[in-house]
Amino acid sequence: MEFSKYIHAVGTGPKGNRDLSFEEAKDMMQQVLNQEPYPEAIAAFLLGWRLKPETIDEFLGALAACDEEIIKSKVQNSIELGYPFDGKAKNPYIFPLVAEILQKESLNLVVIGDEKQPAKDGITLKEIAQNISLTPNTHYFDRKEFFVKMHKLTQIRNRLGLRTAFNTIEKLPHVAQSEYAITGVFHKPYVKKYAEIFAPRYKRFALIQGNEGTPELFSKGRLWIVEDGDIEEYIIDPEYYDIHYKKSWEKISLEESLTQLTNPSDEYKKLARLNAAVYLFVTQKYASVEEAYEHLG
Repeated sequence: MEFSKYIHAVGTGPKGNRDLSFEEAKDMMQQVLNQEPYPEAIAAFLLGWRLKPETIDEFLGALAACDEEIIKSKVQNSIELGYPFDGKAKNPYIFPLVAEILQKESLNLVVIGDEKQPAKDGITLKEIAQNISLTPNTHYFDRKEFFVKMHKLTQIRNRLGLRTAFNTIEKLPHVAQSEYAITGVFHKPYVKKYAEIFAPRYKRFALIQGNEGTPELFSKGRLWIVEDGDIEEYIIDPEYYDIHYKKSWEKISLEESLTQLTNPSDEYKKLARLNAAVYLFVTQKYASVEEAYEHLG
């Protein structure tokens, strides 16, 4: 279909807008990935699509188009961590410390990075991966290498400067064909949506109220486990484990973030242990977060 028809479907207002079918969304995404439309047309569609808003079938169609372009490399016994590509602005990453703890459990962490995307001006996971020695059980995938066409949309997205459906689609590319995955979610209403989009791709899928939209727990929050269509909710409170790490509310530099990883405080180490316990629970290594945390002590 001509791309202008897709713009018309999402950009004519509440009375004229319509949802795309799965096949239409797949065709739309294929055209965008190939950059067949003008950049202005791609930006116009992304803005209209966001405001319409997107449907589950549209997300699934777009993901199907992405799957055809992704070069996959299987990592056994792994959990895919779905990070936002706009980075972390106020707190350091913790996954390198978590990976270090999980080495003795033989659990592999799969993380994905790329250049910064809209809209938060944070430190990207790629910047961390480029500036720190990662453990052997940390498998870093650079999107520039495994999903070139999405990487090449960076300039268009940054010129638009707004969050789009791509911020959701790109989180979990299933590049390592992991059986397990966890990603961050801000608001409870998104849990069901994310579950419908991503859970069918995994044996067990989890969502967590992570720090700055990441799958990293820094304070009391909810964990949702999706399995066989059912969603079970858990409350995880670091204070229950005698962890009293204080989140930062100020913008952090790359140097400060790296320093907290290379010279972590005792509380930060305990927080890493709790996150490791969460991942062990998600991957069915232990029956509960409490059991996993005690085992790691």
